[in-house]
Amino acid sequence: MLFSPLLSLFLVLPASSSDPKFEPQVIDDKISIGYGMAIGDVDGDGKPDILLADKTEIVWYRNGDWKRHVMASNLTVSDNVCIAARDLDGDGKVEVAVGAQWNPGETSDPEKSGAVFYLSRPADPTQMWTPKPLHHEPTTHRMRWVKSDGKAYLIVVPLHGRGNKNGEGEGVKVMAYEFPQNPSGDWDYKVIDENMHLTHNLDVVSRGLNEGLILGGKEGARVLSPVQGKWKNEPLAISGHGGVGELRLGNFSSGKQFLATVEPMHGNNLVVYEGTNPNSPASPTKRILLNDNLKEGHALAIGDFLNLGSDQIAVGWRNPNEQQEIGIKLFIPKNSSFSEFEEVWIDQNGMACEDIQAADLNGDGKLDLIASGRSTKNLKIYWNKSN
Repeated sequence: MLFSPLLSLFLVLPASSSDPKFEPQVIDDKISIGYGMAIGDVDGDGKPDILLADKTEIVWYRNGDWKRHVMASNLTVSDNVCIAARDLDGDGKVEVAVGAQWNPGETSDPEKSGAVFYLSRPADPTQMWTPKPLHHEPTTHRMRWVKSDGKAYLIVVPLHGRGNKNGEGEGVKVMAYEFPQNPSGDWDYKVIDENMHLTHNLDVVSRGLNEGLILGGKEGARVLSPVQGKWKNEPLAISGHGGVGELRLGNFSSGKQFLATVEPMHGNNLVVYEGTNPNSPASPTKRILLNDNLKEGHALAIGDFLNLGSDQIAVGWRNPNEQQEIGIKLFIPKNSSFSEFEEVWIDQNGMACEDIQAADLNGDGKLDLIASGRSTKNLKIYWNKSN
């Protein structure tokens, strides 16, 4: 049975011809909020670990026994909010940065709102890490590591522009911090974009030999890419009804790409824009509504979980919808397009999804899902047992 976007999208298939099967494992049932996660090898054993920015602690869970280790605690008065982890120097261990002092109502005072830290690792990564404060704007919200022209950058995106009220005023200062040879020393940084007035999330994308970003927010989405030491930014040809909250770029077996979004910010709609091309942002796209029954949609992960050749979309939301349901669903395209698709549950009512990540955690060649739950206060792995 196939779905058309013009038909009853709220229905769910009882089973998929692709036979998706994910087995949940609770890693932690006592998290506070689970603001953001990252996946990477913390201890250098060759296995990806789970890193979590929780309310007052930055923690990591060791692959295998999934033991919890605290990296930093009480960095600021207000909550932690985001984390970025990636191996930048090729030593097999991730470098880690975090955002904190989450106070979205204060858009003017950087002492009361926003914080950015680089965490320097100890000899034993299970011990506390040393925080290095970096320059920041108010309302620090999201961050990712990006590589370009042989350099690495920490991209930090505030929620609001400085002094911004109701999404109006100054643009959001998207910051790029160049990763230095001595991370405990000074960090050079620059503003790379100020075109958006509310932002929510970003995705790292390939731009030839370098990497760039797709940034979502009030004005839709923009592509940011480094060109000979400068950052170019261009609007992406999507409508972004009411703004874009979450966004991830995916691939079809045909070679074409698509952008999955949650609209508006914290919204109810899961949308796909087929024909998205970050290397040609003005290229026209086709908008397809996949689901309009999310409630505070807050998490997206994309990957070929089922080995179909085309990527699938995992979406999570954190508040009960009209059917009083929370959880995670998987959307499966047919024939290199979401014009027809299948929709299946991954977690029905067991995950108030704040964030979701995709990674092969056990080396079996299949992407697993990892999710953190806000009101459910849990961290789960969904082991991919699909045929």
